[in-house]
Amino acid sequence: MKKGVKVFVNLSLLFALCIPAFSQPSSKSQETFVIDNFDTQGEQNYIHEGEALSWDWTVNASRFVAEDYPKIGYFDGMPNSLKVLNKGIENPKVLGVKVAYNRKGDNWMEILPTKDGKNYEIPLIGNVQHFDFWVWGANYLYYLELMIRDSNGRVHVLSAGNLRFNGWKNIIVSVPGWIDQHSRLRSGPENLTFIGFRVRSDAAEYVDDFTVYFDNLKFLSNSLSYIYDGYELKEADFSDAETGSVAGKQNSNGDAK
Repeated sequence: MKKGVKVFVNLSLLFALCIPAFSQPSSKSQETFVIDNFDTQGEQNYIHEGEALSWDWTVNASRFVAEDYPKIGYFDGMPNSLKVLNKGIENPKVLGVKVAYNRKGDNWMEILPTKDGKNYEIPLIGNVQHFDFWVWGANYLYYLELMIRDSNGRVHVLSAGNLRFNGWKNIIVSVPGWIDQHSRLRSGPENLTFIGFRVRSDAAEYVDDFTVYFDNLKFLSNSLSYIYDGYELKEADFSDAETGSVAGKQNSNGDAK
């Protein structure tokens, strides 16, 4: 009797484990997406929902910024660690920003994507686990932050540490699990968005000549985390569907059909 019960339980467990595999994607599916390698200005061709997106970068700064600053541009270069993986790239570029302020204090600047003359937030894919990028430090005590917007419209600032080092450094910034990345509403925002970088000076640090460079901005995501059986019906077009009456259609005698 016990043997028969054991066989029945094992078959039930096997049946329960196999059924979801036919309808739901793996919850552990991970993929890396490159936002910008900065090699082609304004031609990122970042693919999001089948559309190739491109943008430019701009920079703005706080009130005590010196005249003719901040400055932004593309420069020849690449971290040595990336050269091994990108031997076929000719004339690789990095994004560089230079700033100076008229006084010490809580100075800041923001490096932002822009499109058609307006700030542009880059839509991300899936459930983002962390951002991964390279930054060149000039050994100044400045603090680097990432700005993102969640599915409720709130802006979050993620710390990426300080820039008190010389040369290139690979930075990884995790996205906390408590940040809502997708709305539960069908009409709600579908994606976390990347707003840009913010760099703050330490109150006691020199502010007369600061330079920073960025390269190979990407993120790791579970791209299938919000794809479910029937997901395509979420965006069904009802424009040609028949309109129904709340009270029901009436026949010629006034009776509901």
